[in-house]
Amino acid sequence: MEIQWFPGHMAKTRKMMEENIALVDAVVEVVDARIPYSSKNPYLDELWRRRPRILALNKTDLADPVKTELWKRWYEAQGYGVVLLDALHGTGIAQIGPMAKRLCQEKIQKEAAKGRQERALRLMITGIPNVGKSTVINRIIGRKEAAKTGNKPGVTRTKQWIRLRGGIELLDTPGMLWPKFEDPKIGERIACIGSIKAENLDAYTVAVLLLGLLREEYGELLRERYKLTAEEMQADNEQLLLLIGAHRGHRVSGGHIDWERTARVILDEFRNGKMGRITLEVPEDERSAEKNTGGEDQTVSRDEPV
Repeated sequence: MEIQWFPGHMAKTRKMMEENIALVDAVVEVVDARIPYSSKNPYLDELWRRRPRILALNKTDLADPVKTELWKRWYEAQGYGVVLLDALHGTGIAQIGPMAKRLCQEKIQKEAAKGRQERALRLMITGIPNVGKSTVINRIIGRKEAAKTGNKPGVTRTKQWIRLRGGIELLDTPGMLWPKFEDPKIGERIACIGSIKAENLDAYTVAVLLLGLLREEYGELLRERYKLTAEEMQADNEQLLLLIGAHRGHRVSGGHIDWERTARVILDEFRNGKMGRITLEVPEDERSAEKNTGGEDQTVSRDEPV
């Protein structure tokens, strides 16, 4: 399934960010810890190349903790400051301000050496839709409704400057995807976490894709969640969805499986963490190390996740 979705307000967001990047000292990008590569906007690397970068892996409570640590180390090796967040419960939020000041310390010292009065540290906070950016902001400033939040993409539509205690100002920006997913797997993973509006996607197709991703490494979680037998787990992904519908009693008139309802249930239960803690990708070098059965050390250049 080819997934492309770049509505008009995202083009406006891109232009606004280009106009405002000169105003900020560092950038905080919020990504979904279940797909830390696919939910990271590659356009932003070009935009903020010369500024300190903090990568906030949010929803770690829903992600595989072992794989989260792999991603943390991988991004730190590339020069990012990395914080692990569960913004819904406030975990890790307190790390963002100190890390920003630490990453900007050299600039702060240069300003002081020139005798300039210390000013508020300005951070741009961004992320693709539905990674929990507004929840992160609300936790940072301690107010539940300061930034409008929702469980669907496209809630924040305009920029907002937010002044915080401790000498920090945040520039909130709307969630923005990029115009074209070069790798279709990235679009598929983004669709699975709900970063593309439901009306733009076929839930059945996305659910079938998700089942294919889950059964590879989380087959046991899948089997236990939907009470599937070992024999049923051998079915193809489309048949597996129908078997899940049968186990849940999702039927329409005539006794046929309500596959649309089943698809929505599968997606909702994954997105809400009811299947367990799951991460859909790992750095390629880690996967290559797992496959190295010859006992020799392998150095792999990593351009894409797996």
